[in-house]
Amino acid sequence: MFQKVLAGFGAGAAKVDAQILDRATRPGGLLRGEVHLLGGSVDQQVDALGVALLARVDTPDGPRDLPVQQVHLAGSELVRAGARVTVPFEVRLPWETPITSVLGKHLTGMAVGLQTTLDLSGSVVDAQDVDAVAVEPLPAQHRVLDALSRLGYTFRGANLERDRVDGLDQQLPFFQEITFDAPGPSGLTSLTVTFLAGPQEVQVVLDAVKQVRVAKGGGLGGRSRSFLGTFPVREVNAPWERQLEGWLRQVAAPRGIFD
Repeated sequence: MFQKVLAGFGAGAAKVDAQILDRATRPGGLLRGEVHLLGGSVDQQVDALGVALLARVDTPDGPRDLPVQQVHLAGSELVRAGARVTVPFEVRLPWETPITSVLGKHLTGMAVGLQTTLDLSGSVVDAQDVDAVAVEPLPAQHRVLDALSRLGYTFRGANLERDRVDGLDQQLPFFQEITFDAPGPSGLTSLTVTFLAGPQEVQVVLDAVKQVRVAKGGGLGGRSRSFLGTFPVREVNAPWERQLEGWLRQVAAPRGIFD
């Protein structure tokens, strides 16, 4: 009886550990793995077993881990003492899942991981540790990033913002910002790229920042101005890089005394 009481407070309770089988995945793709469930010192009832894909998002109240996708694996199952059970799982990633790495290189500032949860009847069980997940870009996203690299833009960092992009269809309550330092001769200071991907196309949102030569309130320089642009990528092999380069060149060109 004393063992059952301890199990009710988590001592000697069943434990879980998730193993991710895919080294990397992509938005819209599958993340496969296994959850290994080890029975505790007494038989226990499992109310729920699941996995959740979480992302670290910047919010007005500070960084928070928000769910990207959740999968229920089991419930109302009796786990015998000392039993070892393996539960395979597949998580379908939303198309807007943020990118965390490019060609195996981690994007600074990104934190996306898989968390395993186990609810035992009458037990206090904390959520398990989060295992990092590598999300590589879609072919269209990779071409955009590669094109910027060839134009001399250098990666600065990435983050997730809890907000919506005006005028575009968005499924998740947050979006990713990938920021680059602009090359010296470009006329710009920085460029931020946001991808809103879907099964048919990828919407590319650009936020270019340039230095203002003369401020409207007086004075020279010291201020910057932001320019927004969007374009869809439907055909990965289409020559849309010229559209991207042309937009950046147009934004960088002087337009008047206050620009």
